[in-house]
Amino acid sequence: MNALLLGLLLAAAPVQDAEPPAAVQVGLERIEAESGGPLKGRKIALLAHGASVTAAGRHAVEVLRGVEGLEIVRLFAPEHGARGAVAAGAKIESGRDEGWGLPVVSLYGQKTQPEAGDFEGVDTLVIDLQDAGVRFYTYASTALMAVEAAAQAGVRVVVLDRPNPLGGERVEGPLSEPASVMPRTLVNYTPGPLVHGLTLGEMVRLHNETLPKKARVEVVTMKGWKRSMTWHDTGRAWVAPSPNLRTSDAAMAYPGTCLLEATNVAEGRGTDAPFLTIGAPWLRTAHVLAGVAVPGYALGPTRFTAKASPASPSPKFKDQESAGITIRVVDPPAAQPWELGISLLQALRRQPEFEWSRQGRGIDALLGTRRVREMLRLDWSLREILDADKAAQAGWRKEREKFLLYQ
Repeated sequence: MNALLLGLLLAAAPVQDAEPPAAVQVGLERIEAESGGPLKGRKIALLAHGASVTAAGRHAVEVLRGVEGLEIVRLFAPEHGARGAVAAGAKIESGRDEGWGLPVVSLYGQKTQPEAGDFEGVDTLVIDLQDAGVRFYTYASTALMAVEAAAQAGVRVVVLDRPNPLGGERVEGPLSEPASVMPRTLVNYTPGPLVHGLTLGEMVRLHNETLPKKARVEVVTMKGWKRSMTWHDTGRAWVAPSPNLRTSDAAMAYPGTCLLEATNVAEGRGTDAPFLTIGAPWLRTAHVLAGVAVPGYALGPTRFTAKASPASPSPKFKDQESAGITIRVVDPPAAQPWELGISLLQALRRQPEFEWSRQGRGIDALLGTRRVREMLRLDWSLREILDADKAAQAGWRKEREKFLLYQ
């Protein structure tokens, strides 16, 4: 083979991709790799769910049972249950998980916070929850309430940290109004703006400092996670933390499209792509698409028929054909989910069939404030609504600084 032909062949050969970056290592995996670390010999209550797994798929129960001297005394179950399979809003019953042979105390039903007796025989509360990085996703609220109870009971807290799928730099949306104005619930309990930019470990550290009686908190940090990372950058497969948050793209749209829960527009439950599919039988798709252009997303028309399933027993417009819109995440770092949600609401309100649920109380509860609905009613511009919270967001960035665990 002559030198010219060899050169041409080499030039035409595909370039081999560089080795992909190592996946972010979460707190649970560090416990596994370090033979239990701070949990050796502990008697624990474990607050976990179906996404509390290693990259190899081992659940926290399995991993922690391999730690020398560690005993799991009981499980605490958040919304969707200890295995993450129960539909949104369905009450979780306390009882026993026969597969794991462990008692389960529900924190989503008759009570949202452990009682003193729930810590009997326990010296450490271990929290391993994959959160979504937005205030109305209830896991962070449940974790903070559990930390408060642990502090009162004199029980140590260890958080096994996981990525914020939206990243640690994105801060968007309003802060909740004071509890005297907007009573606290699981959807508006956590501090900070709607999209707060903290990992669960960081959120627990910040909240613990506000308590009259503080818990002894330790965070088993991640290795390799940076604040600039969205889920797409972590090298980790997505494991659904709830039945309808099925992909990392859905998580990137969720802070915006979940707002449609508080309207008579479907947010995609009962379809193959919840929170990435929206619509209604009466929707004028072209009118909405003409009014929505948000960085990081591409929108297009579709039609769908929502079907009942275990993940969504009673979706909006069940068995009715709906005109709809599909949402694709085309640039995760640029995506602005709060702007997406406000843009959609502005466009949808122009259609005469549009209605708020519960006369608007639903959206107020989700956002922790009545101001946004009022701004929409008064036809504030998109930029005016987005800018209304800039000062509060800047204050939050300063407040959270000393609790950050990652650069």
